Amino acid sequence: MIRFAVRRIFHAAVLLVLISLCSFALLQLAPGDYVDAMRLDVSISPGTAAALRSRYGLDRSLPSRYFSWWRSVVRGEFGVSFAYGMPVGSLLWPRMKNTLLLAAIAAIGSWFIGILLGVATAITPSRVLEHVIRSVMSALLSTPDVLIGLALLLLAVRTGLFPIGGMGLIDSGSTSARARDVAAHLVLPVTALVLISVPVLVRYVEAAVRDALRSPFIQAARAHGIAPWRILTGYALPAAANPLISLFGYSIGGLVSSSLLVEVIMGWPGLGSLLLESIFSRDVHVVIGATLVSALFLITGNLIADLLLYATDPRIRVER
Repeated sequence: MIRFAVRRIFHAAVLLVLISLCSFALLQLAPGDYVDAMRLDVSISPGTAAALRSRYGLDRSLPSRYFSWWRSVVRGEFGVSFAYGMPVGSLLWPRMKNTLLLAAIAAIGSWFIGILLGVATAITPSRVLEHVIRSVMSALLSTPDVLIGLALLLLAVRTGLFPIGGMGLIDSGSTSARARDVAAHLVLPVTALVLISVPVLVRYVEAAVRDALRSPFIQAARAHGIAPWRILTGYALPAAANPLISLFGYSIGGLVSSSLLVEVIMGWPGLGSLLLESIFSRDVHVVIGATLVSALFLITGNLIADLLLYATDPRIRVER
């Protein structure tokens, strides 16, 4: 397993380098930059713009800027933000923790509901319940993510049941009071992410469980008179675990990408709002840093899924 993990980590590191190179090249080769956007202000003279361009290193060649940026990455700075005038790492770490908190809670809720509804749809003898679950999942799957977020936002505004915007951290008070305040602000974005990701999980879980229940060894277990609940928990679910573990890595990436959109709509102070502001202001180093962190979440999810598959599937451990 150590060799397997080292090989996967090496592949992940190479992938991150390629993502950084492509992102840096595309952003740097795009017309205009941060100083060009500042020229719209008539109070900034051409001499000031030239001095800022030299200060930010925008007058140097693309390879020189790229390797200079990597030197700052080694120091943990990820470059300097043009808009904030501070290391990008200082901006990314708090936002990254907020996005990770949101995505982790949404992942737990999505998988719990997805497995519950998927198994229920696969084993239920009631056609009515199966039709209701499938209809609701199809409606959610066909609804745009933006519309789901806006609908929840409108519901919160009309009812006043949930706070809107930010994390609502209480500076004074006990730790439990601050935790309750953060939990209240998490309700809307977590609900939006769960509604976005659950339909896909339900369909995959249902298909995996149905295929496992049709397997010959399941039929043999039924012929031996084993209880249905034991067949489901002891035989069918373990057999259906492999495709679901593979889906886990991709679902993390989907949750991260959806969370960036939900954060902008709900006003959650994560990577999404920072990335959007940086794109509009052409703050290149912040955009690349946020892109790398999002890619890191996806790669980490796939790495965890690969390690789980290695631990649960003996076929992957077979060597020549």
